[in-house]
Amino acid sequence: MSLTKTLAGLLTGAVLFASGSAIAADAPATTDGFPARPLTMIVPYGPGGGSGQVAAAMAEAVTAHSGAAINRDHKPGGSGMVGLAAYMAFPADGYTVLEHIDDAASAFASGSSKINPADDLIPLVTSQITFSQIYIRSNEDRFTDWAGFVEYVKSKGGDATIANVSRAGSMERMMLKQVMDQSGIEMQQISFDKGGPRYAALKGGQVDALFEQPGDVRGFLDSGDFKPILTLLNERPGVFADTPSMADVGLDIKPLYRFRGFYVKKGVPADRLAWLQWAFQTAYDQDSYQAYNEKKFMTLIDSFRDTAGSVQLINDTVGIYKALYTELGMIK
Repeated sequence: MSLTKTLAGLLTGAVLFASGSAIAADAPATTDGFPARPLTMIVPYGPGGGSGQVAAAMAEAVTAHSGAAINRDHKPGGSGMVGLAAYMAFPADGYTVLEHIDDAASAFASGSSKINPADDLIPLVTSQITFSQIYIRSNEDRFTDWAGFVEYVKSKGGDATIANVSRAGSMERMMLKQVMDQSGIEMQQISFDKGGPRYAALKGGQVDALFEQPGDVRGFLDSGDFKPILTLLNERPGVFADTPSMADVGLDIKPLYRFRGFYVKKGVPADRLAWLQWAFQTAYDQDSYQAYNEKKFMTLIDSFRDTAGSVQLINDTVGIYKALYTELGMIK
């Protein structure tokens, strides 16, 4: 799905200023000196999880190369839907941007959200695309690998537990349902809307396993607290060469991906939109952001999509979820 990076509307303009910070000389020209004040970034998840981290990294990169200050406003709840609804109440003036993930696409596909992220919103950039894994504690002695975990879960008769996100129909829930169905196991999914409590539940022994993306638990992997027992891809990435893929354990499932990006409302003036596209797409290539993505395993899959590529990614994802929901009888 790799696409050529194109920066729509990239113009050479005079040096602009926002809140006392010099804007880069190669910024697209705007008719009124936008941005004349700091931007606000709505983040519909807490600061400790993957969305909070990518929002901080992107805001830092945008400010460093463009000079525009960004204030982050976290509005967690409802698996991202609280923040999404709050964002839609802001004017389409370009001063408020949104960070969101694939939950916006799956919620639209299921009908639980009426906001189409490829139409009602304009993606500025998709900056992370990644896969999921199932984790256990590294010092776990009841099971040590996927085969042992499956045997244990079967022995518990439905009482085994796994920490996961809360929204029905989310990427995590849909992938895990398929894994359980094809593996012949049943687990209680313990819901957490925030990453910190979710990770603490596994570390503290309140659950048997965790469904998550590797970058979000990188600290626990580096410390040796967690280890992956299944990678939800059909081939093993080199960095996880010792962890079986779905194909290795006989699962025939099309992977669903976690992706994170940044948006504005449809209707933002064209010159402001061009500036924001330039600011966020160029930020992706900044050394600080690239180092962040590398640290978070976000370079194992090509993570960059420009506006057109993001629209394609979202539309393709909505189609996949609609087909899956229909097959499972979740929608008609």
